Amino acid sequence: MRVSVSWLREYLDLPADLPAADLEQVLVDLGIEVESIVDLRSTVTGALVVGEVLDIEELTGFKKPIRFCRVDVGAANGTGEPQEIVCGARNFAPGDRVVVILPGGVLPGGFAIGARKTYGRNSHGMICSAKELGLGDDHSGIIVLPEDTPAKPGDDARPVVGLDDVVVEVEITPDRGYALSVRGIARELAHALGVPFRDPGLAPAPGATAEPAYPVEVRDTVGCDRFAARMVRGIDPTAQTPGWMRQRLTVAGVRSISLPVDITNYVMLELGQPMHAFDAARITGPLVVRRAAAGEKVTTLDGVARTLTAEDMVICDDTGPVSLAAVMGGETSEVVASTTDVLFEAAHWDPVMVGRTARRHKLFSEAAKRWERGVDPALPLVAIERAVGLLTAHAGGTAGAEILDLDHVRPRTPVTLPVDLPGRRVGVAYSPERVVSLLEQVGCHVTRGVDRLGEDPGTAGVPAGGADVLTVVPPSWRPDLTDPADLVEEVVRLDGYDRVPSVLPTAPPGRGLTWQQRRRRAVARSLAERGYVEVLAHPFVAGSLADLLGLPADDPRRAAVRVANPLSEEEPLLRTTLLGPLLGILKRNLGRGHRDLALYEIGAVFHPRPGVGAPPAMGVDRRPTDAEFAAADAVVPDQPRHVAVVLTGDVEPAGWWGAGRPAGWADAVEAGRAVLAAADLPADRVEVRAAEHAPWHPGRCAELLVDGVVVGHAGELHPAVLAALELPKRTSAMELDLDALPAAPVAPAPTISGFPPALIDVALVVDERVPAAQVQQALVEGAGELLEGVRLFDVYASEQLGAGRRSLAYKLTFRAPDRTLTVEEAVAARDAAVARAAERFGATLRGA
Repeated sequence: MRVSVSWLREYLDLPADLPAADLEQVLVDLGIEVESIVDLRSTVTGALVVGEVLDIEELTGFKKPIRFCRVDVGAANGTGEPQEIVCGARNFAPGDRVVVILPGGVLPGGFAIGARKTYGRNSHGMICSAKELGLGDDHSGIIVLPEDTPAKPGDDARPVVGLDDVVVEVEITPDRGYALSVRGIARELAHALGVPFRDPGLAPAPGATAEPAYPVEVRDTVGCDRFAARMVRGIDPTAQTPGWMRQRLTVAGVRSISLPVDITNYVMLELGQPMHAFDAARITGPLVVRRAAAGEKVTTLDGVARTLTAEDMVICDDTGPVSLAAVMGGETSEVVASTTDVLFEAAHWDPVMVGRTARRHKLFSEAAKRWERGVDPALPLVAIERAVGLLTAHAGGTAGAEILDLDHVRPRTPVTLPVDLPGRRVGVAYSPERVVSLLEQVGCHVTRGVDRLGEDPGTAGVPAGGADVLTVVPPSWRPDLTDPADLVEEVVRLDGYDRVPSVLPTAPPGRGLTWQQRRRRAVARSLAERGYVEVLAHPFVAGSLADLLGLPADDPRRAAVRVANPLSEEEPLLRTTLLGPLLGILKRNLGRGHRDLALYEIGAVFHPRPGVGAPPAMGVDRRPTDAEFAAADAVVPDQPRHVAVVLTGDVEPAGWWGAGRPAGWADAVEAGRAVLAAADLPADRVEVRAAEHAPWHPGRCAELLVDGVVVGHAGELHPAVLAALELPKRTSAMELDLDALPAAPVAPAPTISGFPPALIDVALVVDERVPAAQVQQALVEGAGELLEGVRLFDVYASEQLGAGRRSLAYKLTFRAPDRTLTVEEAVAARDAAVARAAERFGATLRGA
């Protein structure tokens, strides 16, 4: 939010000599992040003057409209002659007064102004827009000064346009919506500087009358617990927004539209109460405030037709929705150039509803930004009185005596606070009087007493006679103060964070990394060493992902946990597999020109626990009990940690050295083997066999087993999945459940023989349905103790072998620990291994 210091001075007595650096430090000490503090006087150097347009010559023959202007700048140019300036803006006419920077001046950003020839004419200076002067983002036209501006040609334009002020830009945290207003920031500064604060929110305002300003029915008092309205009739539709108001709106980054609309924006910035102005003549019948019907539509002020859901709230007349409540008004009831009767509306809306509606429609208006952070429910009548007064003062008209106020606001719930809790929490000795004083500065109503029951969970160690406690009723503008911890934070904040001692806690002794942590690090290191790049994906997915991945209807991965308040309504679910988000990252990188990709992620997936009920309600005033922790943990989704890889393109690039090698399903399977090896699981406990499991290709999918239990799958993704996700053919993937892996056994020290090995290759012809891993296991069992190692190095199929047959070639390494093997011993061991494979699978030696 951007606000001028001169506006703040209307509500508190800032010291006249307060340096900008000191003002920034005060705001920072209050916990308000300062983006910038700019002294506007220093942003534009040189002669910036008021000019009056004498005549305009339209230049033709160029790609865009160009105008050659003669502008009276008084004696500012040293000659008194009109200044000749070329300008492309179209929003001014002869007789208008504008802002001119003369040659030698410098605009924000170091843009120097000189005299030059352009479009065939000599141009001496520039007629300025708000954006060029750094006053806002409006670059659609130059600044045209209001007719009532007292400045004459040649006068310094800085005080006219507000460049004699200091502008503060702050970033407000989500829990402090009250600070998104001049009222809120002024209150904070008054507390910190110890100066009087004149609260505009306490201005007198008449209450509701028996006869409403307009017939209104509120059908949902949870979504809208207060709705106020008042009519102003017979205004001058041509009345212009006064220059001082337009200037303040411009500094705040709000574009001036029309007087009634500008007034609603001005009151929103001043008080923090968003408002809306209806053209009363364009409303048909009574207004109804209700939830939208699913599929209902409304065209908002930005010209977009929006389809509504049952959670959105709307304001309707007899024709249907005329406003997307609390977010943006509708086209059919907006104030137009001919409006003479204005109905001002100020309401109080549910922050959760507004936040979800704004995100659902991607419509983050200034009003929605305030509503989702919390707005003072006591403001509607004050805001309406302020708006009515401004409109009648500048556009005439008659304010209706009838005032509507449908008030269903519930009173604030008192918070019980042990008076010594702030001191015990932060280590600063706050006296009870100091605690009460600071809370009253915030606006709280504080009553001091004794808790005779001594049951307050924050009063451990208090004598049995009871605890000295405060009963605190937070002010209406602080919806974030709901617990004792919130009040403690306010005491510490206003007293000064710098008073809190910096004491580092003693680190408890540890036992180093757990075996699970060591395993995850080993797996990550192993994949990285093999060329995979680690990515971190968001765990949120769309409901349609299961269909894109081709998961069967009964697949347990379809049951996903829905987030209560998702960041995006398009991705409201938590992932049940790493592959969906990981493939999304793969697609994004492919779209940016990368072709050879190997990515991996280690992260949690989420599986719901149906029928476990709701979690217990736990406050923040004490540590939950073990039973409460256990009850809450029983509701939390199961979150096993998985590892997944995806790869496409070439794993070995082509070049002058020869042809490359494309990634395939075997690389994905090998990645799974590498993960299991990094987890220190012996190879004889690992099995790889063919399987069918979505989203993999049925004929190119393997399942990974440890001790006979399936822990993951790998292979080439199904062509239908690749087509749905627009990924290259042959893209492969692997996903494995790390938490399903057993702990690694204690590895015995290897026996190292100093005698030479005997190397023998065997090629066995078996049925193509026999897994290679099972054949390898048979060879190990048959060869006996002399077998040191076995490795599959070739798979071959041909017509000569016969239909449904394939050849598996293995390298066998034999070695004895105490002697050099003879040829006869090695061959005998080989024959025993082949015999076991023949016995179990009908294997025959190829070529025999």
